[in-house]
Amino acid sequence: MQTHISSVLKNLGILELNSAYSTGNTWGGNDAHIIDSFSPVDGKKIAAVQTAGKEDYEQVIGTAELAFKTWRTIPAPKRGDIVRQLGDALRRHKEDLGTLVSYEMGKSLQEGFGEVQEMIDICDFALGLSRQLYGLTMHSERPNHRMYEQWHPLGIVGIISAFNFPVAVWSWNTALALVCGNVCVWKPSSKTPLCAIACHRILAKVLADNDLPEGISSLIIGNAAGDLINNDKRVSLVSFTGSTRIGRIVSAAVASRFGKSILELGGNNAIIISKDADLDMSIIGAVFGAVGTAGQRCTSTRRLIIHEDIYEDFKNKLVSAYGQLRIGDPLDQHHHVGPLIDQAAVEMYTKAIEKGKAEGAVFVVEGGVLSGHPYDSGCYVKPCVAEVENHFEIVQEETFAPILYLIRYKTLEEAIALQNDVPQGLSSAIMTLNLREAELFLSSLGSDCGIANVNIGTSGAEIGGAFGGEKETGGGRESGSDAWKGYMRRQTNTINYAATLPLAQGIKFDL
Repeated sequence: MQTHISSVLKNLGILELNSAYSTGNTWGGNDAHIIDSFSPVDGKKIAAVQTAGKEDYEQVIGTAELAFKTWRTIPAPKRGDIVRQLGDALRRHKEDLGTLVSYEMGKSLQEGFGEVQEMIDICDFALGLSRQLYGLTMHSERPNHRMYEQWHPLGIVGIISAFNFPVAVWSWNTALALVCGNVCVWKPSSKTPLCAIACHRILAKVLADNDLPEGISSLIIGNAAGDLINNDKRVSLVSFTGSTRIGRIVSAAVASRFGKSILELGGNNAIIISKDADLDMSIIGAVFGAVGTAGQRCTSTRRLIIHEDIYEDFKNKLVSAYGQLRIGDPLDQHHHVGPLIDQAAVEMYTKAIEKGKAEGAVFVVEGGVLSGHPYDSGCYVKPCVAEVENHFEIVQEETFAPILYLIRYKTLEEAIALQNDVPQGLSSAIMTLNLREAELFLSSLGSDCGIANVNIGTSGAEIGGAFGGEKETGGGRESGSDAWKGYMRRQTNTINYAATLPLAQGIKFDL
C-alpha cells in the first residue's frame, strides 16, 4: 500500500513521504508548525506538512492582491479557458488524485474518482459560464436615459473547506470565482492537507504555463489561517464548509466587518418512504445515502420517515440489506463502507449511540467499533439503525457517522412536518409513485430544504444546480445555476444621453 501511495504522490508532484511541505519558499515563521497526515485506511503516516504562520499569511494575501489587479482585466472567456485547462489537467490526474482522496480521507475509491469527476464537471460548467455573466437592461423613467446592471469581481475569495470532500468543494468555489475575475486563497482541512497540495500543484502548473502571476490561486495550511481569513477585510468573500457550530463563528466574524459569506453547514436529511413507494428502489437510496462515505457527507441520510402501513416490511428489508454490507479498505472496490476520518470521529459515533440508547432509541442493527486486522487504524465502525422519536435530542443533531434513525408516520402532512422539524435544512427526499404526494412535497407546503428530491436519495447533487440549504445549514449556494452571483458585486448603471439633466420624480432644481 505505502509503495503504491508513494507512486501516487510522486505522480501528483508531491514530495517524498514523511517530508515537510510548504507552499511558498519563505514559509515557516515563528508561529508555524508541522502537522502529520495519517490515513484512516491503515493508520499509517503519509507525510508531514508545514503549516503557515501569520507572516506567511500576510505574504499570501499581498501576493493575491497584486494578482487580482492583473486577473480582473483578463476577459472572462479567457479566464474560462484557464479553468478549461484546469479541467483537462484533472482528467490526466484523475486516477492518482482520486486514489489519494480515498486513501487520505477514507472514502471508497469509486467515490474518490467521482469527486475528481465533479471537479472536471464544474470546470466544464465554468467554461460555459464565462460567456454568460449576464446583467439586465431596464427602462428608465427619464427620457433619453438608459439603465442596466452589470457584475464585477469582488477581489479575494477565501475558501475554507472540510475533510469529507477534500477537493470537490474547493473546485466548486474556485472554478466559479476565477471565471468571475476573483483570486482565491484556500484553507483546507488539516485532516486532508495532501489532497489540497496536489490540487494546488495541478492548478499552479496551469497558471505558470500561461505566464500568469502567482497569487491567482493560493494555498495556506493550518487552522490558524481560518481566523485570519475570517477577520481580514481584504478578503471580500469567505466560503465556509463545515459544522454549524464553527459556521456561527465564521458568520459573525465576517459580518462584523461587512464582508460576504457563503455558508455550507450541517445537514440532518430525511427520506420519506411512502406506502406508494417502490420499496426496492427506496432501499437502495436509503442504504447508500446512510452509509456512503461512512455517513460523513453533509447530504448523508440521517432519518427515514416511513409510512406505518409498510414500516415493518421496510424495516426488515433494511436490516437484511445492512447484513450484506462489506466494511474494509476503501481502495478495495468490493467494500461498501470505509473508515471514519479519525479517532475523534469514532468517539463522536460511540457517544451518539450511547446518547440515543439513553433517550430510548431501539437499535435494530447494532453498531460498534471494529478492531484487529484489517481494521488496524481503529477508525472502522459498523453502520447501525435505530428506531427513535423525531424529538430525541440526538436525532435533532447531526452526527457525522453511519447512524440511521427510523420514524413512523400516518399522513403525508405529518411526515413533512417531521422532516422539517429539525434545525437544519439541507437535503430531503420522498420515495413515492403517487404524483399528488410528490407535488405536495415539492410545493411551498412541503420540504423546507434547499434540496428536495423525488425517487432519489438525499446524498449527492449534480453540479448544474445550486447546492446549499436553509436554516442552520447557512443559506449559502455553490456550484451551478446562478450561484455565480455570490462571487460578484452587482452594479446598477444609468446613462444620460440627453442635452439636459432631468431629475427623478420631476424635481426642479434651477440655478
